[in-house]
Amino acid sequence: MDIKLAMYEDFGIDAKIIDLCRREEDKLNDVFQKIKDTCEYNQLKVIKAMQKYNLGDRHFGVSTGYGYGDEGRDVLEKIYAEVFNAQDALVRPQIVSGTHAISICLYGILRPGDEILSITGPPYDTIRTIIDGDGNNHGTLKDYGVKYNQVNLCTEGIDIVKVIEALKKETKMVYIQRSTGYGWRKALTIAEIKEAVLKIKKAKPDVVVMVDNCYGEFMDILEPTDVGADLVAGSLIKNPGGGIAPMGGYVAGKKDLVYLAACRLSAPGIAKETGATLGINRSYLQGLFLAPHIVGESIKTAVLASGVFNSLGFDVCPLPKDERSDIIQSIKFDSKEMVEVFCKAIQSAAPVDSFVIPEAWDMPGYNDQVIMAAGAFIQGSSIELSADAPMRQPYIAYLQGGLTHEHGRFGLYMALKMLSDEGLLYLN
Repeated sequence: MDIKLAMYEDFGIDAKIIDLCRREEDKLNDVFQKIKDTCEYNQLKVIKAMQKYNLGDRHFGVSTGYGYGDEGRDVLEKIYAEVFNAQDALVRPQIVSGTHAISICLYGILRPGDEILSITGPPYDTIRTIIDGDGNNHGTLKDYGVKYNQVNLCTEGIDIVKVIEALKKETKMVYIQRSTGYGWRKALTIAEIKEAVLKIKKAKPDVVVMVDNCYGEFMDILEPTDVGADLVAGSLIKNPGGGIAPMGGYVAGKKDLVYLAACRLSAPGIAKETGATLGINRSYLQGLFLAPHIVGESIKTAVLASGVFNSLGFDVCPLPKDERSDIIQSIKFDSKEMVEVFCKAIQSAAPVDSFVIPEAWDMPGYNDQVIMAAGAFIQGSSIELSADAPMRQPYIAYLQGGLTHEHGRFGLYMALKMLSDEGLLYLN
């Protein structure tokens, strides 16, 4: 007997589920090769940056208190700036999430009377809360007199004609959400971001173009800062942390803008000069070293999920062979029940908390209840295999992560098994 099949039988997975996934994976060899090529390029880019700044064992030391003279922290930020082709970077455990990283950029740069223009439609739920909140005067940008405007995406992507028309004297920042978020669209490619930035800068050279880079790092051989974006921000428990970073976030871009973000994180005049790292630098640097490969493993899982569910008649975004610019795979289900079962299945495949049954709840910063499968070594880590969905129509589950393709594939097996067991999916 095939030893692998015997192991899957222990989980109650039928051979026809395995055969279905293997057939779909065989169709994707060309896509997997492209992923491998991108991983290899980015791996060398990271190594080159580490060697340029003579990364050494001494940089893994511990700083406490104010963190003055933390050489490891300073080298870490130089390496991040190099990898992102930026003038400077801020990489800190004191940044609690991707939303927080974006928040310090917005509050650091925008002033009363300024306008932020989102050109990718409504931002992700937690960012909308920062912008205009819930009317309870919690210190949102709106509370501070910052104006907000948006241009929705069109069928071709960024509606650049309307974007140029929307630019005003008070437009201080153009905001781009690279990832799909909780929408039904493909993530913006680097080529699309480049084209938009060039035209926006031509129309208004002084505007700050900021990209929410969450879920997008190392998806391409270039980052938004390579093609003209002034600032990017993201979470270390997503792509760039490589599944090793236990918390934190980053900002990279123009030196003066990174400084303003740092002033918001700590205090004006202190900025980047303080911030103890308590020995976290090694994890951050090792995570960054692993990130290109880990992101590639995650993409493989997303591509396979797209192929499998598309073959079963479900709407998926992106399609299996579409160009991708984030690690997220969206799957449109027919009912709330199917979304719940899918998330339960992903949770059941986890190495951690596999026994937990996910339930929708009122997550902070979200307008709808959200169900989340997140059996991860790092709480909330979406570079690890996870899935979530806002409980609203249309019922869409968002699959992301997977530190190994083998684990991601196992998660798909469990999803197909549980959907079939519940009579929600019929396999030939």
